[in-house]
Amino acid sequence: SDFMAASIGTNPVIVRKILQQLKAAGLIEVARGTGGVTITRPLEQITFLDVYKAVECSPDEELFHFHENPNQKCPVGKNIHHVLDKRLLEVQRAMEEKLSEMTLADVKKDIAMYTEKE
Repeated sequence: SDFMAASIGTNPVIVRKILQQLKAAGLIEVARGTGGVTITRPLEQITFLDVYKAVECSPDEELFHFHENPNQKCPVGKNIHHVLDKRLLEVQRAMEEKLSEMTLADVKKDIAMYTEKE
């Protein structure tokens, strides 16, 4: 996790937390110590949606959360969810559809393309 954290410029604790989430989702296996990380399926079979669902922290799987207790006396507050919830759900579904089309194999291919130029 220290190596990965240094590579992406973040704290190793964050990397370890994400690795735990990916492990809980069955996407990776983690060996203790310096054993490393093993991906459990071929890269072509792991989508960005799989990864997103593994690390997304929302228990109800809704991406957008806002104004949980709006003022019911305000015309905007009492109607905000009627107006926005359906639209935001459509945005989330569109995003998830796009994520389901992209795989880790795509990322590997793109990284190879860029590193060959260096």
